[in-house]
Formats: sequence, C-alpha cells, structure tokens
Amino acid sequence: MKAIQINKHGNSDVLEMVDIEKPKPGPGQVLIEVHASCVNPIDIKIMEGAIPVKFPFTLGSDVSGVVVEIDEGVENINVGDKVYGSAIVLAGATGAFAEFTAVPAALVAPIPKNTSFNEAAAAVLTGASALQALAEHMNLQAGQRLLIHGGAGGIGTMAIQIAKKLGAYVATTAAEDEVDYAKNLGTDYVINYNTQSFEDMISGYDAVLDTVGQETYKKSFQVLKKGGMIVSMIEKPNEDLMKQYGVTAISQFTKVTTEHLMMLSKYIERGDVRVYIDRVFPLDNIKEAFLAKEQGRVKGKIVIQIK
Repeated sequence: MKAIQINKHGNSDVLEMVDIEKPKPGPGQVLIEVHASCVNPIDIKIMEGAIPVKFPFTLGSDVSGVVVEIDEGVENINVGDKVYGSAIVLAGATGAFAEFTAVPAALVAPIPKNTSFNEAAAAVLTGASALQALAEHMNLQAGQRLLIHGGAGGIGTMAIQIAKKLGAYVATTAAEDEVDYAKNLGTDYVINYNTQSFEDMISGYDAVLDTVGQETYKKSFQVLKKGGMIVSMIEKPNEDLMKQYGVTAISQFTKVTTEHLMMLSKYIERGDVRVYIDRVFPLDNIKEAFLAKEQGRVKGKIVIQIK
C-alpha cells in the first residue's frame, strides 16, 4: 500500500511516498481503509524534529474511512462501518497518511451522519481539541466571556461555534482578511490583530483559548479576571504570570477518544457546528499540502484525500 513516511527530520522535502505492507490490527484494534486525513501542526512538528520519533515514521493523525477488519476485544464496531478518529502513531496506531491504518478502537467513532469523509476527517483533532478545552478544562458556562486566539484556524473555527452553542460571549483575534470569516462563525467581537492590540481592547474575561503562543500567550493573562483560566495548545503554564494575575493556566495535549467524537458528532448532526475545509489535496501532492499549511493562513482545515 501507499504511505507517506519520513526517514529523517527536515522540511517537506523529507516526505516520501513509499510502498509498504498493509498493517494488521492487533487486539482492541480495527483496520480502516482510509478515505481522508488532514495536515495538522503536530505533523509539521514531527517532520521538523520538535517531536523526536523512530524512523521510518508514517505521518498523519486525523482519519476517516471504512472498517475492513476487526480484531479481538473490539465492541460496537463492525466491518463496513464508516468511522472517524485519530490514527497517529504516537497513540498506538499506524499513521493516517496511508491507504490503510490499524487504529485502537478507543480512538474512533461512527462518522456524523450528515458529513462526507473529507468533512469527518477535518473535524477530528480540531473538534476534540475544542471540546476538551471548553467543556472539560474551562467548564464554559452560558454568559461567560471567552477570548479565542486564531479564530480562523482549525481549532478556532470549531471552538467559536461550540462556545456560542454553550451560550458564551466570544471574542477572537484574526488577520484582516479573516475578519469576515470569523464573524460568519458567530463571533461576537473580532479583533484585527494586524491593526489592533487585543490586550488594550478587552478585559475581565473568564477564559482564553490560545492557539498562537509566545507573546500572544503572555499578553493574554492581562485580559483575564481573577480566577480566570487560559488553556494553551502551544505553551506550558507560566507560573509567574499565574501568580501575578491570580489565574489558572493549562497546557493541553489533545486526547481524541470515542467519547469526545460521539459528543462532537451530536454537535455536527444537529447543525450546531459546521466543518470548514480550506483546500483538498490528493496523497500524491502531500508536499504541496504541507507547504500550504506552513506558508499561508488557513481558514479551517487542509484535507488529504486518499480514496
């Protein structure tokens, strides 16, 4: 079968299309014929060496496809089921940038009834990240005020829609050419980070979801009220700033689970959350897909269509 692997760290030039043996599912796993995946920041981190891995390494996390084989210990999943989930090697799977992948059953769920395979793949990591941050870490409640950095990105796109459904007041930062996109997602207040400083424009917020990091993360402490919370997808908790502003800081590494996906499916099937796809690339054009992710702002997700 075809797969995209790396044998060393570097830029997109290290991505190789290889022909390898189809994986076999182990106990508690299912074998998925892959229809679609997505390019995520973690794929770029692994490729560049920020996350060391053992070579050869098959990239890809988000996955959607059809179950073609199950092993012992798998319940509530049958051959022929359309599923979506995480096939990242770091979680015990065999990688999503491949024609077939073996995945722990605890990382997949039936795809939402009203989505295509491309849309289902585009919802996985972004949707699970948003739900974990908003529902679990923040316990976001109706009437609370939330700032989301990077509202036009994959996680931001999902988080805005989920937060609005939860009844929160949502502000977000976005580039000048992303302002209308963020407004159309339902954002209450969009801050153009090209011309405006968010820390000068808002204050007293209950929570911040940070997908940007660095100085944006540090400045975000200023807009929180005492007892507030910042959840960062990038930065580790800054103890000094936590003490200075009397807030809680959490670093989130997203865990994709069947439970998260089932919850996400309800939002999508009810029409509360729409999946946004920026561009679709075939597996053969994987290098172009990575370059698009690295070089340009992406509204929603970049999908890799495999079947």
